[in-house]
Amino acid sequence: MTRPHRGAGLAGSPVVPYPHGGLARHANLPPGERLRVLLVEDDEGDAFLVGELLAETNSMIDLLVATSLREARQRINDVDCVLLDLGLPDAQGLDGLRQVLDMSSGAAVCVLTGRTDEHLGVVAVAEGAQDYLVKGQVDGVLLTRALRYAVERKRADENARRLREVELRQAESARLERGLLPQPLMTTDKVAVHTFYRPGRHAALIGGDFFDVVQTHPDRLDLIVGDVCGHGVDEAALGVELRVAWRALVLARVPDDEVLPALEQVLMSERRLQEIFATVATVRLDLDANRATVRLAGHPPPLLLSGGRVAPVPAPGGRLLGVRPRRPIAYDLEFDTDDWSLLMYTDGLIEGRVGAGNERLDVPGLSGLLDEPANRSVSLPELPAWLVGRAERLNGGALADDVAMLLVSRGGGR
Repeated sequence: MTRPHRGAGLAGSPVVPYPHGGLARHANLPPGERLRVLLVEDDEGDAFLVGELLAETNSMIDLLVATSLREARQRINDVDCVLLDLGLPDAQGLDGLRQVLDMSSGAAVCVLTGRTDEHLGVVAVAEGAQDYLVKGQVDGVLLTRALRYAVERKRADENARRLREVELRQAESARLERGLLPQPLMTTDKVAVHTFYRPGRHAALIGGDFFDVVQTHPDRLDLIVGDVCGHGVDEAALGVELRVAWRALVLARVPDDEVLPALEQVLMSERRLQEIFATVATVRLDLDANRATVRLAGHPPPLLLSGGRVAPVPAPGGRLLGVRPRRPIAYDLEFDTDDWSLLMYTDGLIEGRVGAGNERLDVPGLSGLLDEPANRSVSLPELPAWLVGRAERLNGGALADDVAMLLVSRGGGR
């Protein structure tokens, strides 16, 4: 058996290269096949023996040696496993193990000690060690297997932890989604309201799109669609706050021209950063008079489907909420027939690309999709999802942003 070249020895260098486990990556092995193991051992003979055991089994393990916790702290980054002796100059027993566990982050930790104390082994594993090995009771094969199994167990534990974090975040997102997706507060059967919401998932988080429908009179219906800039939980929570505030303002019969300015006050007081803004579109439906009042605050206009035609409602665009307070201008819309639909949506629907260039779908493109003969066979309840599907095909993949839609229809809806 070829003896390892010890170089300056443990006293001169904390790194010991071995013939089958040198520090350099093997050029003929794919990444991930070799393990980097840090042995924390102050006894030169024991460290030499570990190197011999790994070398004789061709373990494909890169071994580094530190003689103290201080040296280990400098070398522990980017190692897969730490092989720890419990008797060190600067740490003894479980105290040393706890320190290594604190500094090891994603690395597995195995104890290699001369103590044949079974109770200590159980406690060490309970503290977080992947294995407890006794010097003189392991050969090269057992040591190599223990190190590789420890690394795999650590990876499995890390994957389970990440999965749990994802599940918790998804549960948190689901709770927020329930706030973002209210049940329309309406009893009238003169119109039908169809809703759609698809979050643009970013690390399992939802964005700040929101909508709501409130009926305050047998012939009066109020609708809102809004979008808080951003995609995190904070923005989603702010969207919920704005929706609930809007519903409260409408139910309290606050004058129409004062609702959005009051909503802007809520936004400016609750946002975490001054740069956060929101866009909003509101519609007041007078069902008896068959007319609507539209107000836009930096939001894309609703689309009117009537008489076989599709057209954006020409309401003034208005200013974003939270930028510079300004009361939106009301636009009165008269319906010519009793068969119409009004589609309200957030900009996630129209920001997808069209073709290979940088051209966006935008409002004209969305109007074109609604004007396609193919959509005539799509039922009104299914129309929002159909539009998203068509937009995604044009985009060449899933839309990046959240999409919220309200489709309110009367009569035949077209």
